[in-house]
Amino acid sequence: MRKMQKALIEQGYGTCNIAYPSRHHSIEKLTQDYILPKVRECLANKDVKLNFVTHSLGGIIVRNLLQKEKFKNLGAVVMLSPPNQGSEVVDTLGDYWLFELINGPAGKELGTGKESTSNRLPAKFKLGIITGNFSINPIFSLIIPGEDDGKVSIERAKL
Repeated sequence: MRKMQKALIEQGYGTCNIAYPSRHHSIEKLTQDYILPKVRECLANKDVKLNFVTHSLGGIIVRNLLQKEKFKNLGAVVMLSPPNQGSEVVDTLGDYWLFELINGPAGKELGTGKESTSNRLPAKFKLGIITGNFSINPIFSLIIPGEDDGKVSIERAKL
C-alpha cells in the first residue's frame, strides 16, 4: 500500500497508511484494537473527508468498522481485490494447519458460507471495487471457479 499512499499524496490527498498484524488476530480484534484507534488518531482535530482505500482483507475490516462506527465525514471506500463474498481457497484449505499459520484467524473467517464474516457484513456506503484476473497463484486458481487473481474470483469480489 506504500505505492498507493505515495500516489495519493502526489495527487494532494492526506493519507494514513495503517499497518496491522493480519496473521495474528480475528477481524473483530484487528478492527477494534488496530484500525479504529489509528483512524481516530488520523482524524484528530481535522475536519476532512474520510475515504478508505483497502486491499484484500482490509476491505472486510473496513466493512466491519463501518458497521460499528459512524463517521460524519465519510466519503467513499475503494477496495482492491476484496474477498467480499469469501474465497473458495478458504473453503478448501482453511482447515489445514499451514493455512492458519500463513493466514491467521482472520483468514479463516473468509470462507464462502453464509455465516462467514465477509458474507455477514453490510456495505452501506459509497463503494468502488477494483479487481483483476491475472493470477498470482495458478495452483489456487484451480480451486477458484471463473476468472480470479489467485485468491479471490472476480464474482466473489463483488457486492
